[in-house]
Amino acid sequence: MTTDTPARLLQLLSILQTPREWPGGELADRLGVSRRTVRRDIDRLRELGYPVEASKGSDGGYRLVAGKAMPPLVLDDEEAVAIAVGLRAGAGHALEGVDEASVRALAKLEQVLPARLRHRVSTLQAATTPLTSGDGASIAPETLTVMASTVAGQERLRFAYRAKDGTESRRLTEPYRLVSTGRRWYLVAYDLDREDWRTFRVDRVRDPFATGSRFAPRELPTGSAAEYLRRSIQRRPDTDEYAYDVTFDAPAELVASRLPSWLSTSVAPEPSGTGDGDDGGTDGGTDGGTDGGTRRCRLRGTTSDPVEWVAVRFAMLGYEFSVREPQELVDCARELSGRLGRAAQAGPPSDAEAGREEADPASRAAEGEPGHGR
Repeated sequence: MTTDTPARLLQLLSILQTPREWPGGELADRLGVSRRTVRRDIDRLRELGYPVEASKGSDGGYRLVAGKAMPPLVLDDEEAVAIAVGLRAGAGHALEGVDEASVRALAKLEQVLPARLRHRVSTLQAATTPLTSGDGASIAPETLTVMASTVAGQERLRFAYRAKDGTESRRLTEPYRLVSTGRRWYLVAYDLDREDWRTFRVDRVRDPFATGSRFAPRELPTGSAAEYLRRSIQRRPDTDEYAYDVTFDAPAELVASRLPSWLSTSVAPEPSGTGDGDDGGTDGGTDGGTDGGTRRCRLRGTTSDPVEWVAVRFAMLGYEFSVREPQELVDCARELSGRLGRAAQAGPPSDAEAGREEADPASRAAEGEPGHGR
């Protein structure tokens, strides 16, 4: 029998968080108390904000239902380890769909994990190798959790940083936001030594250290960390990522639904006729809508993928589009357009040409075609 009321309440809450209805008698047996004590404990949980629903009947059952707010969650050891391992695996590789909220959740969970469970999580992750797609760099989950904690706590962050050319430096920053591009994580922060805003690739960060010194957040010039990162990448020639700006003759919701999220950082509706018609790229000459020419959208984001792949991916959407920037993507779209046009004009061989080729197997043998080896 559990005589410690707080411990018994936590045990009862852990049982109720299993999605099923628990008869009062079964709860009493599991806790080693009377049914009357179970009823009193249920009332205590309700007073603490847990929405416990009771059903009528000879035995009477209880279950935890969704409420207006989420009270503290109680996890057993196995559940806590499973969640931590999953979050660490996803956050460490910047997988599509894993954003800042996941990193914050991981930081909160690891902060309260007992040492014995943290050791189990680290051991399990070290013994497994995830198969990830893309070229995103691997990041130590501890790096992300330390950064997320300093962002949330408005605490100055010190770390070692390696630039693209291999130059090492130490940075003291006021971290503002972590931003995921789908393939990589970036930290947007105010660099105290350089007295200016900077963006840092998280996979180039080593030994992040929360100094414990609080700061009042400064106002970011662009207002949005994602927009600041986009502009920073656009004006830096030493980065392997680049910013793109494309207008589609299609509604924003359709374009966003057909692109992977890491290629649709910002998709905004735009009235037809507002795009730059003289900046190259494909010809956005059709409207694609029926409401007077307003069903267009503008897509902006950053990527490190080859411009050839990006141009083909945009063309596969099936909508007219025009490329505003970068110039490399404009040139690539123009080159692909000409190449595909010539391929379409060539057409299949005529029946007469096909007949002549079939009647002259010797010529194929001379050319070494398959099936006619020398």
